[in-house]
Amino acid sequence: MGKDQLTWFNQLPARAAQQTLLDCCSAPGWADQMTAGRPYASAADAIERSGAIVAALSAADLAKALAGHPRIGERRDARQASPSQPITSHQRARAAGWSRQEQSGVDAGDTATTRALAEGNLEYERRFGHIYLVCASGRTGQELLALLHGRLGNEPEDEWQVVRTELQKINALRLQRLLDGAW
Repeated sequence: MGKDQLTWFNQLPARAAQQTLLDCCSAPGWADQMTAGRPYASAADAIERSGAIVAALSAADLAKALAGHPRIGERRDARQASPSQPITSHQRARAAGWSRQEQSGVDAGDTATTRALAEGNLEYERRFGHIYLVCASGRTGQELLALLHGRLGNEPEDEWQVVRTELQKINALRLQRLLDGAW
């Protein structure tokens, strides 16, 4: 991690830090608490704080976090907004870029998997009332589909715990990129 990037982040005005963090996770409560926790001694400290915050997020903030993510297998571009979570065009562009990178293992040319993911996403949303969130980095479309099918058997309260864990993983990757200057 570049010390300069961490110093830059720690010294941002509060509003700018919140906006930068909302690029990582669209839950305002998370961004507010992360901003209040500055300065961070290291990226690992920021990631640890993020995990603790996600573990305690309200259902409303979890819903806002989910609104910042496209469905697995779909590629939200910078022009698309989530109807339930208005975000700036800059936030959409960065979030779309991160999502594309994170879901790069889903081969858009594999129409059978893409179709199965779309159907699975809808089944998941009917069952749980929210999108299927999974840390997709380094996983293929087939792996993500298998995870989705496995999670359909979860009880709703257990699935919310899985969602929290996946959000913690995603936020950790994004914070690491942010604090490494790789965003």
